[in-house]
Amino acid sequence: MRLRNTVPAALGALLLSAALPTSPAAAATGDFVYTYVGLNGLSLRGELNDPNSGECINIPETVGSSLPAFAPRNYTTSTATVFLEADCDGDTFYAMSPGQRLGDRLRLRSVVFS
Repeated sequence: MRLRNTVPAALGALLLSAALPTSPAAAATGDFVYTYVGLNGLSLRGELNDPNSGECINIPETVGSSLPAFAPRNYTTSTATVFLEADCDGDTFYAMSPGQRLGDRLRLRSVVFS
């Protein structure tokens, strides 16, 4: 009698565990686009594709540069919080909703996605 209940319970537990996600890192789906000044002094486009959520990302083109990136466009499915300082530090930050575009005056060096 107990075997009849045990088999369906074990099968149910197996199916449930197979349905759980295997990747511990979630990602914001889409692109985060920004503009930066290249070595030649021209404005260039940079982007982060499907960035990890909950992880501070320094804008690669601003590392070691005196100039921050600017004009961010959040084409991801997550809220992006952009910071003027590297390592998501400092008092100057701005939260961008999915799909939001900001002008050339907004400067950033790092970003974190919800």
